[in-house]
Amino acid sequence: MEATDILKREHRAIESVLDSLDRAAMAVEQGKPVSPLIFADGLDFIRNFADRCHHGKEEGRLFPLFAEHGLPVEGGPVGVMLAEHEQGRAYVREAASRLEQWRNGDPASGSPMANAVRSYTELLRQHIFKEDNILYPMGDNMMSPDDDRRLVAEFDEVEEKEMGPGVHGRYPAMSERLEEETSKL
Repeated sequence: MEATDILKREHRAIESVLDSLDRAAMAVEQGKPVSPLIFADGLDFIRNFADRCHHGKEEGRLFPLFAEHGLPVEGGPVGVMLAEHEQGRAYVREAASRLEQWRNGDPASGSPMANAVRSYTELLRQHIFKEDNILYPMGDNMMSPDDDRRLVAEFDEVEEKEMGPGVHGRYPAMSERLEEETSKL
């Protein structure tokens, strides 16, 4: 189905940023100099592309469609995904708070920030694996071609109306830039 293919492609971009954040976190843990802007950009990507847009498509469009076809939102695989979205948001809030402290001159905040980032990346890698290999295939088997077309149109609407014109498109370039910057660490 095209809708879940779109989400899987977004997963690849998210995984690229997770790789970049892992490299940057490891460098911080090793005491290497790392620009806080790498983490600021990475968290911007996570908050807006991964959470607001990607998870927004899942929570606002995909999961309700699954529920229409009998896959309950509470409990089961969808419930697990929703709980992991919330857990990820908590890690991002912690990382952002520690990043702010680190940027304001508190060197002791670097390690806890890196730890929160690594907790998030570990969670999200497992989360993506479950969606790609369990939840999306289940959903693909339940959806009709009409459901798929409707979802694709709704995903476009999320990108244009909820994210804003052109906002979604700037994140792949950010992903590539973060990869380039962190490959030198």
